[in-house]
Amino acid sequence: MRNAFGMALAAIMTIYASTASGAEQTEYDPAKVSDGLKAIFQFGSTSTKQALNANTVTLITGTIGGTYVQFGADLASVLDDGNKIRVLPIVGRGSVQSVADILFLQGVDLGIVRADTLDYLERKGFAKDIKKQFTYVTKLYNEEMQVIAPKSIATLKDLEGKKVSVDLPNGGTFVTALTVFERLGIKANFVYVEQRIAMEKLKAGEIDAVIVVGGKPYKSVSTFNNDGRFHLAKVDYAKPLQSDYLPATLTTKDYPNLIKEGESVDTIAVPAVLAAYSWAPNTERYRKLALFVDAFFTKFPALQNPPFHPKWKEVSLAAPLSGWNRLPVAQQWLDKHGVEPVTRQRFEAFLKQSPTAANVSDVDREKLFKQFQAWDAEKARAEAGKK
Repeated sequence: MRNAFGMALAAIMTIYASTASGAEQTEYDPAKVSDGLKAIFQFGSTSTKQALNANTVTLITGTIGGTYVQFGADLASVLDDGNKIRVLPIVGRGSVQSVADILFLQGVDLGIVRADTLDYLERKGFAKDIKKQFTYVTKLYNEEMQVIAPKSIATLKDLEGKKVSVDLPNGGTFVTALTVFERLGIKANFVYVEQRIAMEKLKAGEIDAVIVVGGKPYKSVSTFNNDGRFHLAKVDYAKPLQSDYLPATLTTKDYPNLIKEGESVDTIAVPAVLAAYSWAPNTERYRKLALFVDAFFTKFPALQNPPFHPKWKEVSLAAPLSGWNRLPVAQQWLDKHGVEPVTRQRFEAFLKQSPTAANVSDVDREKLFKQFQAWDAEKARAEAGKK
């Protein structure tokens, strides 16, 4: 019996070895793959369990249909490499829940959250010094605020006293919408319903607007069946928003169902962040994060080409994120490979060429930089659409 079990273990290890050695091959023998699965299920052991778990990195994404889920699927597609590394995306419940999952849920290594979520939790008194518990691998892309409303609603300020849907509580849209309305002093009657239901209520005249915050073009907005009564309302880049948000623009190309040909709508955007708990170096969890960073940063260029989500074009691995600490191993990788924030370099070069701009205050300098980032991201997206 022991000999048979030993032979089974040897077979499993042989299968793992052959899988690893063949990871770089583009074709696989289906028979061998089937034999490998057969051996795992029939002769699984402690060593098999350890092998399957050692290099699997779990990633909390977002709700079904959102950009986070697509980003998670893209990462799994590009980074999975036999038993060297496996990325396991998990469907999440929104940005606030993802913060909680990263902090407390066993086995969660990474998550995609909104940059304004941690500030929201502290402002509401739910957490204290929470940013010290988090670290970020990279800033991802900017998520635009889209306000679907009747044409009588021209700007966000017109929603004073109106009934406005902000998605389900504790999601990313919920957090950003409440934050923006509070900062602008707009008092609306919020409705907390799932977006698809909210769209139907809007058409029936039961609510006055639906707010969606997500990377454009966002599916539920682009598929909104507009009968001509609705459009996207403008969101001004007002001073109270400039510390945490970026200016953005929505065009006909993004939403031909809601924006007339040749027109555009100004709005704001909030960065999405690939975040992790601040694990101490020399721990097993930190080792997994290091494994992920090396695979992700090395293979990052592949994600910026089709068939992957066009928002990858906006990602700059070295882009700084105000108020956040970068994962040390991520910063070490960037330093080792000489990767610097391209946008910041170009911005500083622009300031040097403009004597007037070079003399602005530090506060105004950061505001200008945020606008430059937004412009640069929009330009990258436009260029990607031409390819």
